[in-house]
Amino acid sequence: MLDTKKMVFTAMLIALGVVLPVAFHSVPDAGRVFLPMHIPVLLCGILCGFPYGLVCGIITPLLSSLVNGRPQGAMLPSMLCELAAYGGVAALLMHLVRTKNTYVRIYASLVGAMLAGRIVYGIVNAVLFRMGDYSLQGWMTSSFVTALPGIAIQLVLIPALLFAFERAGIMRLRD
Repeated sequence: MLDTKKMVFTAMLIALGVVLPVAFHSVPDAGRVFLPMHIPVLLCGILCGFPYGLVCGIITPLLSSLVNGRPQGAMLPSMLCELAAYGGVAALLMHLVRTKNTYVRIYASLVGAMLAGRIVYGIVNAVLFRMGDYSLQGWMTSSFVTALPGIAIQLVLIPALLFAFERAGIMRLRD
């Protein structure tokens, strides 16, 4: 059954995922370095669960591409799959990881989703979009080395935001 509060929160996170990258794209390659679109999708997966996180991961890059022109053509399919994996896997892991320690649940969900999304991104690029041109080194560089500042921001900011939302009574983290 659909939950109105989760639907509204998902819509707000999609909007944030469309607007937030605009500020970063004024600086060359800042989007690839700081990964601003990833934050709302990961938040949605952890806070709202499945299927909301998955839907947020699909709609956010699609709507951003239509409204802002980013991600552009060839990048859109791989980002769409990557972000769908982030939202969906974060939601599933938050549900499946059973421990009383909320920090462990959040970080297991967050890190697991981040790894799954990057693997999906690499597979989609290698198999469908850059046949023969995509290497393991290219994937490692774009997914981990270039994105290191964004990964660090996600690992610090997302748990802080999640606990702030819970303290404010906006969403619950504990089942």
